[in-house]
Amino acid sequence: MNLQSEQYRRFKLVREMEQTGNVISGLSRDQIEHTPVRYPKILLTGEGSSRIFPGKHAVNDAHRFGYHDQVFTETAANSADLDHTGESLFVASNSGRTAECVRLIRQLEERSDTHTVGLTTNPDSPVATECDAHYILTCGKEEAVAATKTVVEQALFHDILLRSRNGRTPVELRALAEAFRDTLAATVPESVLRPLAGASLVYFTGRNDGVAEELTLKTNEITRKKADFLEGTYAVHGIEEVMDPGEAVVLIDPPANEEQKFKEVLREGVGVSVIAISTRDTAFPTFRIADAGELQPYLLLAAGWNLLVELGLQLEVDLDKPQRARKVGNEFVG
Repeated sequence: MNLQSEQYRRFKLVREMEQTGNVISGLSRDQIEHTPVRYPKILLTGEGSSRIFPGKHAVNDAHRFGYHDQVFTETAANSADLDHTGESLFVASNSGRTAECVRLIRQLEERSDTHTVGLTTNPDSPVATECDAHYILTCGKEEAVAATKTVVEQALFHDILLRSRNGRTPVELRALAEAFRDTLAATVPESVLRPLAGASLVYFTGRNDGVAEELTLKTNEITRKKADFLEGTYAVHGIEEVMDPGEAVVLIDPPANEEQKFKEVLREGVGVSVIAISTRDTAFPTFRIADAGELQPYLLLAAGWNLLVELGLQLEVDLDKPQRARKVGNEFVG
């Protein structure tokens, strides 16, 4: 993606993606680390992009690195039916007016055995004013429908806070910001783009850490293509029966020991196009990116954004104006 070219910069979406690097480097680690957490049983909730990558990335890290905190994620709508006794709930909404989030907060406001923390850009919104505590996101309001910089700040908020509470090395924000910018500006190989342009449906497959699932949603919003998320190796565990040769599969950082199975079942068996985003060359056309170690999910997300912008431009869609999707999917009224 050429971030200096007017062909790209004319879109609010691209400009907001570009701003993400500055959001990362400008975060106050000290402010985030001092956010109050009353209970070590922590639920990360919200709807859509405010939960998918921020919540699932944090849960994945908690399991991977053995956090003492119990970290869970669930949608705000589903959370309304759960028991939250002794929980700290982090409620994320860029606008602060997501209806499911507001209803959940109000459902819990009279309870002394829960603690709510709102994450929003809007200090006057219900998510900020009606939670027990709040953190105002520094990224500011987004104008493009597809959320980008907000998603990364929400994820880094959880990352920084939980690393501090669980004795892990702090995130090197400046280094991450630079690598993020480089990934956004990298050239996507034509061999990766070409199969996607004509695909009737795009599957994203990868770890359940929010990256592939978030890119699935972004594919709908940015390129207007149908997309589906296939967790782990689900793509070779039965769904191939109904796949069509006119479809495509994007492998997000695929394990080397599974490549042969993907090749046999998907490319040779079904005839779908298979591409990859990875830190190494794979058996498929690959968008190769830098290796950021434990922070790799952030670069994989940036690479996916880059890919989808290029695809959207090839398809000649207006990246800023979906026909039906709205910035606030379900806005609270009242």
